[in-house]
Amino acid sequence: MSRPTPQEALDHAARLLEAAELELTNLPLMERYDELASSWLHYASLVVEVDRT
Repeated sequence: MSRPTPQEALDHAARLLEAAELELTNLPLMERYDELASSWLHYASLVVEVDRT
């Protein structure tokens, strides 16, 4: 199984943030989407760093 590329991780984060914007009346779900998006952004930064070394 291959790891997601940084671009794929950024795409996942963008989709999650878009979903969070739609959850204006459900704050816990909005926050969870935001946390998951942050995880994908962190993953993307780690993969970029590993690829540089």
